[in-house]
Amino acid sequence: MSRDEAWEIVKEFVQSESLRNHMLAVEAGMRRYAEKYGADPEDWGIVGLLHDFDWEIHPTLDKHPMAGAPILRERGVSEEDIRTILSHAPRSGVERETLRDRALYAVDELTGLITAVALVRPSKDIRDVKVKSIKNKWKDKSFAAGVDREDIEHGCSELGVDLWGEHVPLVLEAMQEIAGELGLDGRMAQE
Repeated sequence: MSRDEAWEIVKEFVQSESLRNHMLAVEAGMRRYAEKYGADPEDWGIVGLLHDFDWEIHPTLDKHPMAGAPILRERGVSEEDIRTILSHAPRSGVERETLRDRALYAVDELTGLITAVALVRPSKDIRDVKVKSIKNKWKDKSFAAGVDREDIEHGCSELGVDLWGEHVPLVLEAMQEIAGELGLDGRMAQE
């Protein structure tokens, strides 16, 4: 499947701009991890882009992402890609076995925290966010309370990367490179 084909699936099933932006952020993080591990950024990015495509039609934890698997099969997504998407949700029963599986799990929640940190900055520009800012907000459990910090830590452990020295900088930088696509380039502060 090409990136364009994956994006067409996203456009068909995801109407929320914030959810689309989340999926773009996860795609960026996955591409960066693919580069780090010498894998195919396109392949890893597509999994990141599609991982939550079914959330609006099945927004409950008992169905997402399992209910989306048949739709992805119908659209020609490979079984390997579907397995990785399922593995990002522990309730699916699909174990995280590969580096790609582990990267998706590690990147997913972190993008939400980074986005929240960018949105509380006066500039609303992710390019102004530093690792230190994220670390400070991390400690405040009421900030971005829906972000499961234990999942992020567990994902880093599975992936074998240091949270603050490697993981957060890598994902932040990947997101900063697509600030405009994410709507986190300061335009909101100007409106």
